[in-house]
Amino acid sequence: MIATILIFLLIFFVIVMGHEFGHFLLAKANGIRVNEFAIGMGPKIAHFQKGETDYVLRALPIGGACMFEGEDGLESENGRIQEGNFQNASVWARISTVAAGPIFNFLLAFVFAVIVAGYAGADLPILGGVTQGSAAEAAGMQAGDRITRFNGKVHLAREIALEMALNPDGEPVEVEYVRDGERYRTTLTPAYSKEQGRYLVGFENYSYPVAAKGFQLFEYGWYQLRFSIKNSVMSVAALIQGNLTADDVAGPVGMVQIVDEVREETAPGGPLLVFMNMVNLAMLLSVSLGVMNLLPLPALDGGRLIFLLLEVIRGKPIPPEKEGIIHFAGFVALMILMIFVMFNDIQRIVG
Repeated sequence: MIATILIFLLIFFVIVMGHEFGHFLLAKANGIRVNEFAIGMGPKIAHFQKGETDYVLRALPIGGACMFEGEDGLESENGRIQEGNFQNASVWARISTVAAGPIFNFLLAFVFAVIVAGYAGADLPILGGVTQGSAAEAAGMQAGDRITRFNGKVHLAREIALEMALNPDGEPVEVEYVRDGERYRTTLTPAYSKEQGRYLVGFENYSYPVAAKGFQLFEYGWYQLRFSIKNSVMSVAALIQGNLTADDVAGPVGMVQIVDEVREETAPGGPLLVFMNMVNLAMLLSVSLGVMNLLPLPALDGGRLIFLLLEVIRGKPIPPEKEGIIHFAGFVALMILMIFVMFNDIQRIVG
């Protein structure tokens, strides 16, 4: 378990570092003073000062922070806004600085996705066959057809699985496929399978593994990133709609358990397989952190962007002190939620 905890902490450090480095880099580029660059939250366990910035490692692996001069709207003692004050930067400089955190998470996830593609290749949506009596057979589809659209564009077989999961009522599906260089379009109406308890269109063995070489590393890496972002967004939407429960949400304790399960399952395949699965997990977590931070909630980057966009529309900022109160309330709410999730993780593991 110690090895698992160390692996989790390393993954956490990398993805949070990537997020905060995005804020840091754009702040510096925009002339905004960064007072503190922190990984983790809670009590300090290590820190060092370099230039104007205090680099801090904190005890609790539940986030991080880039603290900008004047971000909370406070002024200097003489009542003048200091040079490098966040509030004194242009609204577009502030927007780019705030948005950079999630964007860097997606960039980091893309790097991880390219690494995974180099090792595992991709799962292309090419039919291995069709089920007898199915909608796919009735439409004339057959083994070897490469599916290019399944409602929306698809590049990976797992995208089809996700689309079917998002279609629990068996609504008709618009499909495009390629056979011998020719494109065909059809509409498939899924049929309910009592045996599997869900609607199916009749695709069999439609995940065709291929290796990635040259430029394909970036192509398949992009497809993987695109799928992961869509999957994460859909998961958040399902949680908001009440289609997921508290047991489907994991905090740091739950993530340690997931890391441990993945490590144990892949260990028989050797260290390289374990490592690549951890890279894949880091990619998924980086995407999730980026998506979650873009939610329009106080204290999150998405909430701050809402205030900045309102400033663009109004032509003047929301009073920083009022905005600060709202973000503080949001921060308190997020901490309460984090405590609840952590308690639920512990209870689930113990129980």
